[in-house]
Amino acid sequence: MSGNESLIRVENLQKHYNKGAIKALDGINTEIKKGEVVVVIGPSGSGKSTFLRCLNLLEVPTGGHIYFDGVDITDIKTDINIHRQRMGMVFQHFNLFPHMTILKNMIIAPMKLQGKSEAEATEMAMSLLRRVGLEDRANAYPSQLSGGQKQRIAIVRALCMQPEVMLFDEPTSALDPEMVGEVLEVMKQLAEENMTMVVVTHEMGFAREVATRVMFMADGRQVEEGTPEEIFTNPKSERLQTFLAKVL
Repeated sequence: MSGNESLIRVENLQKHYNKGAIKALDGINTEIKKGEVVVVIGPSGSGKSTFLRCLNLLEVPTGGHIYFDGVDITDIKTDINIHRQRMGMVFQHFNLFPHMTILKNMIIAPMKLQGKSEAEATEMAMSLLRRVGLEDRANAYPSQLSGGQKQRIAIVRALCMQPEVMLFDEPTSALDPEMVGEVLEVMKQLAEENMTMVVVTHEMGFAREVATRVMFMADGRQVEEGTPEEIFTNPKSERLQTFLAKVL
């Protein structure tokens, strides 16, 4: 942990649809400190993914503020693209470019957005591929990889931009059960290296083992948050107790 420095601060975050008839997010307040691993759990439709996508403005909030490293990114004068470069995002479906090799998928953003040379970008990409045991697939195309391999590539592709925070939106839910472990293993390694992470997941074992803090959401609100110990062994709200009874 690098002290108690706040990286992301969320104040009264709201996201409404249908002229306010649907409150996907209904006043979320939280703070994410550098080096924290915050795991967001809750039933389907509770607003978890909407919350995550608001953090880098893939969803534009209806109200409230998000401060990233002290800058209000919800202010229309803020250039969100500059801040997005500092936030890695991994989706449920890998979002790799099918017509490009794995290596090309990884070096395109650092070259275009950060002005890295092809040699620099390639060197970093290869060292990240080695790290996840996939350097031999650098010249393969996404269609030649398994789901677990694609998701590991999606993670290291995001890391090529040297982000300050990684956002994971249900990164294992589209995978076959036997591939889930290999992706979670990479995420555990990142946590051990003090990468700041916000993870939306149904993997309760991961939440229990890796999270520094667990946030439970239901109906667009954060119902409870605390350490994994507090959330899983001593849930206070009835809503959380009901949820855990179904998933554990």
